[in-house]
Amino acid sequence: MASASSVEPAYLPSSVQGAVKILVTGPFGVGKTTLVGALSEIDPLRTEETMTSAGEGVDDLTGRPHKATTTVALDFGRITLSDRLALYLFGTPGQQRFWPLWEDLSRGALGAIALVDARRLEESFDVLGLLEEQRIPFAVAVNVFPDTPAHPEAELRTALDLLPGVPILTCDVRDEDAAHRLLIDFVDHLRVGALELS
Repeated sequence: MASASSVEPAYLPSSVQGAVKILVTGPFGVGKTTLVGALSEIDPLRTEETMTSAGEGVDDLTGRPHKATTTVALDFGRITLSDRLALYLFGTPGQQRFWPLWEDLSRGALGAIALVDARRLEESFDVLGLLEEQRIPFAVAVNVFPDTPAHPEAELRTALDLLPGVPILTCDVRDEDAAHRLLIDFVDHLRVGALELS
């Protein structure tokens, strides 16, 4: 058995000539880092730092008592779609104090998966507003936590003030198979949107 130090890094094949950039975004503590990790074929790059007393009174840990780290710049993962095309996943930080990075991270994105927590829908308004301002096509993905209430889609759409063309998907981002189905559904949404525009 090979030791960890002798494992070759997973370099991108030299035949890959194109890349697609997808944002994974949402408010603080919604599961963005977990989703990027579930989807990435490589060990994801994470810029997580331990939460400190500086975040007390700023970062609301209600319903997240065990959260000890937070993303301060980005998460990055990769999926090789074919021998010629790669998909790059960029997870954005959730807190407003890190949003100066958001515009740079979103530049060139084909679309975004906007994770929401149905227990705290109001936390998603600012992120959804940013996506709309930047005119980035997106899908809302409700991350299913153990105590997530079941809301009918029409209720969610009204509460989040979504346009009719924005799909609402659900996923437990800890489940790799479910995470991959979410990504497939999202890419299908982008493909249909591109066909409608052509």
